[in-house]
Amino acid sequence: MIISEPQGAVRHGIHRIRYGAVFSVMVGSPLVIHLILGSRLFSALVTLLAAAGTVVMIGFGLRRHRPSHPLPWYLLAAAALPFAGGTVLRELTTYASTPLDEILTLTGYIGTGLAALLWLRPRQARAHPDVFLDSGLIGLGALLASWIFLIAPVLHSDTPGVNTVTAVVLPICDALLLTLLAHSLATSSRAETSLRLLHIALAGALATDLGYRLTTAGTLTTDPNVPALPLIGAYLAAGAAALHPTMSTLGAPRSVRLHHSRQRASAIAVALVLSSLVPVARAPLSPLDQIIVSSVLALLLIGLLIRSERAIGRSSRSERRARYQADHDPLTGLLNRSALLRVLPRDHRDWAERALCLLFIDLDEFKAINDSYGHTVGDELIAEAATRIRSTVRRDDVVARYGGDEFIVLAPLDRMEATKMAERLLGVFMKPFQLSTGEVPLTASIGLACGGPRDIDASIYDLIRDADAAMYLAKRRGFGYMFHDTIRHTPAEPSRHGWRSRAV
Repeated sequence: MIISEPQGAVRHGIHRIRYGAVFSVMVGSPLVIHLILGSRLFSALVTLLAAAGTVVMIGFGLRRHRPSHPLPWYLLAAAALPFAGGTVLRELTTYASTPLDEILTLTGYIGTGLAALLWLRPRQARAHPDVFLDSGLIGLGALLASWIFLIAPVLHSDTPGVNTVTAVVLPICDALLLTLLAHSLATSSRAETSLRLLHIALAGALATDLGYRLTTAGTLTTDPNVPALPLIGAYLAAGAAALHPTMSTLGAPRSVRLHHSRQRASAIAVALVLSSLVPVARAPLSPLDQIIVSSVLALLLIGLLIRSERAIGRSSRSERRARYQADHDPLTGLLNRSALLRVLPRDHRDWAERALCLLFIDLDEFKAINDSYGHTVGDELIAEAATRIRSTVRRDDVVARYGGDEFIVLAPLDRMEATKMAERLLGVFMKPFQLSTGEVPLTASIGLACGGPRDIDASIYDLIRDADAAMYLAKRRGFGYMFHDTIRHTPAEPSRHGWRSRAV
């Protein structure tokens, strides 16, 4: 049965609506019950059930979709239970930090971090350095805030406990996971639904851990059941990610399309503003805090300077590329007609004291070749002819593709030098062109229009018109090349463009 594209789009839309509805029910029901009952024991039970449900959904997703890189999913499933165990212990002990819950939480962080690294690894080779730089700056901002509000109070407490090391390590893990989250957001696409659900899961886990630590430090006062809400949603989001068909492609190499540059810049700006206010929030700082804060701020400023320099360089390269594309023919790389018409008044004022000559080159019988072999071969012929012309003239001479099979060379030449150049150009067309269809013979006709130093300020249109008239007559008479001022000795004929030839 063949399904039309509109029908397929409708079915895909219905599938997404159903999936979103199921996910909303999965997430919303435990959260609502959790808030209504408000029991610490029930909160712990819901957290454990959410973690167990996540493991079951990951197992079902692995069996159904069979991803090519299943290891990160196994690590994520293995990290769900210890993370939940640490959360439950904190809830049952009224946030009294113990070595066991810290170790369980750290184990969950390690598994989650390894899974994230494995998912991001295929994207690193294709990601732009600016993405790494931006993610690092966001992580440094988070690290600075973590040090001031979470780590420093633990280090400076009068009765440090045995869990001091984990109390220092876990906020650093938060900053590292936030860095991975920022990097993944910058390199993901809208089609990767499973990855976007994992972003929600990671953000929920970070929010839960941050809420617990702020509550423990006395910075945040809230209902004891509230910090567990993001974690329950995180578990269900991770399970939903495992059930979505796009989970099978995570970890596989894929072309990454970078985006959200402005959003990353905004996040960096916020991180810098908050970082500048952090020292004020906990003044005065101890000598150790001053060293750490100064070092992180210095790294932030250095990273910001590097990012600004790269942005300026990228903008400059983009401007040069746009200017080049506007002035050059895309097939041959030569100047185009509009750029040629600006050459005399803009770029070659130093020619004002020298004689100037314009050579108008037309390829003989090009239309017949183009019609016989096709436009692709015709383009090959145009490109090869341009290469031969460019390699024959001097480096500073102006070469342009005037249109179709017509080329122009503009250079400071006297009559004898122009004659030699015309003969050299005719000579390079004596050799057949080696194209994809084989050897193709081709000749050219050249018209020359020269002027003395006093004529340089004259319009370039006059030189083009006169050279075109001379070229047309040379083609009709089979002369190869002809100067415009010799037309006075031959009957005047109109050029192809409707101009009547005249002597200079």
